[in-house]
Amino acid sequence: MRPRMTSKHDPHPALLAKAETLTEALPYMQRYAGKTFVVKYGGHAMGDPEAARDFAEDVVLMKAVGINVIVVHGGGPQIGAMLKKLGVESSFIDGLRVTDAETAKVAEMVLSGAINKELVNWIAQAGGRAVGISGKDGGFVTATKVRRTRKDPESNIEQAVDLGYVGEPSHVDRTILDTISAAGMIPVIAPIGVGAGGETYNINADTMAGAVAAALGASRLFLLTDVPGVLDKAGELMTDLDPARIAALQGDGTISGGMIPKLETCVTAIEGGVDAAVILDGRVPHAMLLEIFTRQGAGTLVRR
Repeated sequence: MRPRMTSKHDPHPALLAKAETLTEALPYMQRYAGKTFVVKYGGHAMGDPEAARDFAEDVVLMKAVGINVIVVHGGGPQIGAMLKKLGVESSFIDGLRVTDAETAKVAEMVLSGAINKELVNWIAQAGGRAVGISGKDGGFVTATKVRRTRKDPESNIEQAVDLGYVGEPSHVDRTILDTISAAGMIPVIAPIGVGAGGETYNINADTMAGAVAAALGASRLFLLTDVPGVLDKAGELMTDLDPARIAALQGDGTISGGMIPKLETCVTAIEGGVDAAVILDGRVPHAMLLEIFTRQGAGTLVRR
């Protein structure tokens, strides 16, 4: 039997701090074991190898403690870079890329190919097992064409806008995700869907993640982005929001710009059965672990 340590041989304070961190995390590990977390990975962190490594380690750790992790990734900047390299012109309407047939092919190549397999590899390097898929695999995500309108600035009349092959999920078949997760592996999803006629649709990654989370009845939806979370007018982080509060903050202008569609995704997800959604800063190392396994949390939690 090993002798009990005396005060002379007490462990280093840094080691004790690590032990205390683990004991603080224990009740959260017990609470979330067997639950499903859907994580949307995107923003500038995707282009940073160190951030990608941290993200992969977080995902593998969550899987190791019994959480069913589903990853959905974006790739807008990478698609834009490839289109430019190929000399293909692209434009945006209300933040959505107008996607003709040629652009849709490039988007699928970048999302389902390069980015998807790179993330699968990062997870493998962290000691996990991942399988990369898109909405086309196994009829996983059926999509319909996104319909948008906008007012003509001169006539003030609503006009239809054609975004091309930009879609939104109309049906999510969870079978393939359940199969992959039950085999001990992590699904990594490219936001590509297939239409009823076999056409390819590019889907906003936030929207895809929200639809997947709702279909799975996930415990958490995480949207990793390039800001700390939702900020008030003084620039302070708001840690807890609900749909009514979000509507009020949008009404008084506190919430604006690109945060509006992210929060709309969160509200739609929780109305669809997700327990809570979290907007997190993906640039912060191990932000998800701080949010899940500590008392303070790290982002903005949206719940009913």
